[in-house]
Amino acid sequence: MNRRFRAISLAFLISAAIQLTAFAGLDEGLTAAKKGDFAIALREWRPLAQQGNASAQYNLGVMYDNGQGVPQDYKEAVKWYRLAADQGNASAQSNLGGMYENGQGVSQDYKEAIKWYRLAADQGNASAQSNLGGMYENGQGVSQDYKEAVKWYRLGADQGHAVAQYNLGVTYGNGQGVPQDYKEAVKWYRLAAKQGHADAQYNLGVTYDDGRGVSQDYKEAVKWYRLAAKQGLADAQSNLGVMYENGQGVSQDYKEAVKWYRLAAEQGNANAQSNLGVMYFNGQGVSQSRVVAFALFNLSAANDPSADNKATGNRTSLTEKMSNKEIEAAQDLTRELAKPKNLLAALDKYIKKRGL
Repeated sequence: MNRRFRAISLAFLISAAIQLTAFAGLDEGLTAAKKGDFAIALREWRPLAQQGNASAQYNLGVMYDNGQGVPQDYKEAVKWYRLAADQGNASAQSNLGGMYENGQGVSQDYKEAIKWYRLAADQGNASAQSNLGGMYENGQGVSQDYKEAVKWYRLGADQGHAVAQYNLGVTYGNGQGVPQDYKEAVKWYRLAAKQGHADAQYNLGVTYDDGRGVSQDYKEAVKWYRLAAKQGLADAQSNLGVMYENGQGVSQDYKEAVKWYRLAAEQGNANAQSNLGVMYFNGQGVSQSRVVAFALFNLSAANDPSADNKATGNRTSLTEKMSNKEIEAAQDLTRELAKPKNLLAALDKYIKKRGL
């Protein structure tokens, strides 16, 4: 079966948490915000923000950024972040950098993002340190420099920042800016995974699945895949399906494999789409259907035409066993499956109509 390994991507995070500062009106607003009463929080914080209180300005920026108690408005968020950032508020500086990086409320400008991230990072803001590392990692607004990326990731990671810990793990896993060291990668993945970071949970699952940096342990791999899969991470859902299909770390259960393949396939995961096609071809956990299998292979091959994807070869082999009428039906089904967020609905509709 086609299993997806090492789908490692960097993750960046804007720190958009309400700031806690003891000050008349700020505390009242914070209490209200914790209860979800953003109207009262806004009533308390806006006058303070207008008077120049940096914490209130930052909090107001967060509310507009997230659409809490006010309509979401990135330009207004930028306005308040900037006012607080100009006063040296590190959280506001970090978030303003994020707005420039992502082009939210302002034109995308990596150099401006770097400027604000650096100001916050130099004050010890862990989110800014992690994001600044990402800019160096990707060469955005600065020359690509893996060693500099590692420096900033480590500063954030040492403060317990989950994204920085995950990214530092990636650098050790890939040997970028540091000597490749799978055990060190596992160390940082584990720290981030325990904080609920889904990509770190997935990567930790992969390390146990592969036996890189740790002794191979399928049960432990399943544990971490499941945690990430429950957060909706498609790669983890796909790999968890493989574990159930092959009976690795769990009792073999084709229906459970199909369940996880379906969830990942709906998100566009080409490996899961191909694997689900195999289940329909073999009639494992589902009723056998060459039409459904062909359609899933077809969709998977379109989403990932690389040589690593077995869907193209499977489709070619299956074509030789199908009638022209079946192929035509499979092509029609492929078009329905390919519609945005329609895979499971179209698949279930076809199965029900055919009584499968």
